[in-house]
Amino acid sequence: MPIFEYWCSSCGLRFEKLVRRQDEEGLACPSCGSTELRKEFSVFAAHSASGKESSSAPMCPSGGVCPTPGACGLN
Repeated sequence: MPIFEYWCSSCGLRFEKLVRRQDEEGLACPSCGSTELRKEFSVFAAHSASGKESSSAPMCPSGGVCPTPGACGLN
């Protein structure tokens, strides 16, 4: 099961949840109970066996919530 990041539009909480796709429909904010959630763009880092430092994807400067498409330069 993948871990997804969500943002609650009611209280603004960002949280991660281990969710199967078929269980996404009943998902609620752990803080306020709202079901008005938006799945966020997640970045990841990987560790290589070579021992070299790994790199991750560039972070969105607005925390993954772009006010308009293309505003953060990652689109």
